[in-house]
Amino acid sequence: MKLFGKFFSSKAETVLNSDEIKQLIEDTLTGYRSDIFPEGILPLCTGFSLAREGKEITVGLTVPFPCSFELAQVADKLSEALQANVTFDIQLQIQPVRSHDIANVGNIIAIASGKGGVGKSTTTVNLAYALMAEGAKVGILDADIYGPSIPTMLGLKNEKPTSKDGKLMTPLDAQGLDAMSIGFLVPDEEATVWRGPMASSAFNQLLNETDWSDLDYLLIDMPPGTGDIQLTLAQKVPVAAAVVVTTPQDIALADAAKGIIMFDKVQVPVLGVVENMSYHLCQHCGEKSHLFGQGGGEDIAANYQTRLLGQLPLDIAIRQDADLGKSEIIENSAGEIALLYRKIARNMAAQLFYQLDSRSPDTAEIITR
Repeated sequence: MKLFGKFFSSKAETVLNSDEIKQLIEDTLTGYRSDIFPEGILPLCTGFSLAREGKEITVGLTVPFPCSFELAQVADKLSEALQANVTFDIQLQIQPVRSHDIANVGNIIAIASGKGGVGKSTTTVNLAYALMAEGAKVGILDADIYGPSIPTMLGLKNEKPTSKDGKLMTPLDAQGLDAMSIGFLVPDEEATVWRGPMASSAFNQLLNETDWSDLDYLLIDMPPGTGDIQLTLAQKVPVAAAVVVTTPQDIALADAAKGIIMFDKVQVPVLGVVENMSYHLCQHCGEKSHLFGQGGGEDIAANYQTRLLGQLPLDIAIRQDADLGKSEIIENSAGEIALLYRKIARNMAAQLFYQLDSRSPDTAEIITR
């Protein structure tokens, strides 16, 4: 994956020699600080290399989580400082943090909510596309057996999966995203009358009998709530971690807290909270209106020792895209809404690495005597 900086041709030729250029780049990557690089970029990455041909500079890095947009911004700053075209040649090295037997699937992340109506499925779809935009290979599995909405949101309603060998189902392709849902197999009205054990069995088949591509992340759109079906799924599926979606509304926050507690009981780490419908941005004056309250996501994250991964606006474009089976991230990956989702996706992937990956600098070192 190559990330290009801007080329400032109007500036004077650089007078730095190769050693000075290398030192400036190393210092920049070491001193850079952000939410996903709290201790700098270079100390976290491997495979650092530098190639120069005239005003073309290629920086090689191996990164443990997807973060292409942020590194592209760093490339822009280096391009300006060096008066050259800086290119990042990025290799992603995303490792599974939990072992399981599901072929070709890396890390499984559950996207959950304590109650319905908070935009969990819409958030799941857009986070999947956001991870793709950041450079990862991603799949999505619709575990909302009773109300599968993922087929509609992906523009795949009435589509049916096929099978190459008569044993495993081939996931549907949603603009590069692997997708599987009970909604592809049975009518919505039939799934809604299934009892818990039947629903759990159907979900396990979808997970284990799908011929997934080589995925870095598989996002699971969990059914809303914290009842038996949610507990069963959280216990039976080798989930690496979870993300809880909420709105700032008090009743939604109370249910989101139940979701965090549920995952804690089944020993599934919660990477953080996504506050959806956080505010409405006036199209005319740009003023933010907090229709459902303010600061709820930050409070619940602090109260339950997790993180606020990001806040999303109440925006009609998000709703329209979901109804039409589109995604702003696919249509305009550098748009304002797309960048919000991409930042949340980077935060989510980074938290998975820092909290659970053995390569993380936060991993406790075991010393034997």
